[in-house]
Amino acid sequence: MTKADIVNEIAKNTGIDKTTVLATVEAFMEAVKGSLSKEENVYLRGFGSFIVKKRAQKTARNISKNTTIIIPEHNIPAFKPAKTFTISVKK
Repeated sequence: MTKADIVNEIAKNTGIDKTTVLATVEAFMEAVKGSLSKEENVYLRGFGSFIVKKRAQKTARNISKNTTIIIPEHNIPAFKPAKTFTISVKK
């Protein structure tokens, strides 16, 4: 399902015009990205959590040049579904 599909589905179910729904979805995504960029988690009860995970520094290999490189510690975004969400998907 794409963002356009989500917008169409919400517009059809609520009767709100697509431009308003698109602006709302875009604003939601910007709010989540902004929060995660400040290392603040986003919790949506019954749906899940958008969290920031810290990846530790590690050593990797560049196979083509046969050299070792250090990958520094960094943050990555992640999604952890709520228990009710997981159960509904398993059915």
